[in-house]
Amino acid sequence: MSADTSSPKSPAPKKAAAPKNTAKADPKEVRQFTVGYDDDGIRLDRWFKRHLPDTSFTTVAKWARTGQLRVDGSRATPGDRIAAGQILRVPPPEAPLPPGAKPERERVQLSDEQIAYARAMVIHRDPQALVLNKPPGLATQGGTKTTTHVDGLLDALCYDDEGRPKLVHRLDKDTSGALLVARTSRAAAFFAKAFSGRTARKVYWALVVGVPSIEDGTIDLPIAKQPGTGGEKMHVDEENGLPSRSRYRVIEQAGNRASWVELQPFTGRTHQLRVHMAAIGHPIVGDGKYGGPAAFLTGGISRKMHLHARRIRVDHPDGGRIDETAELPTHFSESLAGLGFELSAADAFDLEEEKGPPPKAILKQRAKAHAKSVRKERRGERRGRGTRE
Repeated sequence: MSADTSSPKSPAPKKAAAPKNTAKADPKEVRQFTVGYDDDGIRLDRWFKRHLPDTSFTTVAKWARTGQLRVDGSRATPGDRIAAGQILRVPPPEAPLPPGAKPERERVQLSDEQIAYARAMVIHRDPQALVLNKPPGLATQGGTKTTTHVDGLLDALCYDDEGRPKLVHRLDKDTSGALLVARTSRAAAFFAKAFSGRTARKVYWALVVGVPSIEDGTIDLPIAKQPGTGGEKMHVDEENGLPSRSRYRVIEQAGNRASWVELQPFTGRTHQLRVHMAAIGHPIVGDGKYGGPAAFLTGGISRKMHLHARRIRVDHPDGGRIDETAELPTHFSESLAGLGFELSAADAFDLEEEKGPPPKAILKQRAKAHAKSVRKERRGERRGRGTRE
């Protein structure tokens, strides 16, 4: 969603006046603002640029991440669009810094065990970047009730008193695997451009329920936030969703019970691979959020999420390329063994570049049609539950 870069408008009539501060004058108090007509439909971060220009984007992002920034009482993010009449809850302003002073980040003293834990995740290290093998169950960033996360452990990776590493992308809490971290501001800007421009490539391994009827295809289904979930859950929305494309390939199958698949996202939507696989009727094993009870297999198969960022490939800011693979977590490798799969069956995945129409357009159309038929069947099942013979 692109930012609004239009210049501020001239003073509007009284009914369209800019939001007024309705909070108490005490600077330590939480502030409330009413969105004016001139700001209807703009992004929240743009609103801050217009009305609270001294508040940095980093501060706004921190308030959003910790749940302190609210719109009509609900948590908000800097990219959310706001509407006239909505009430913004904004934390007290931070104390200004003396001229020339640099802001100091609050650091938590890490224990020896935490430092060892963080450094054990490192699978690649060079002057510009680190690649971590993130374990399942560890969040990438903090939030409400989330105190242990990768971001909070990055101080352990300041080798030889170097600058603090910076996150450039995320993995879901229950997704394991390769996570790229920048070691310099220059590298962070370079990698951010690579991810936003989709030149960085990622390959995931997943264990899914059942066997897709098409062994190698592309899923092209738009995704949007599911209403009523506060943005915590996504769904396929063919009318209002953002374009979302994923490639998949079946590596091996265990009868009709489960499949081991390789996945490559061409876009970076929230929970994209999880939503797409569930949409075609083959949810990722352990993903109860999108697959419901059907996402769990019996016979000693772990109930944890079976989605792993196996490989990451991205150009290096100093030239060349980073191309790293991350070993599977224990529960995933044990599940593969329990189903009779051999790791040697996974040939190198072709990191396909998305240039124009996908080369497997027919397969993509079939996958889309299959997804629609599955959703239609599910709607029929729900209607059937309420009928009596």
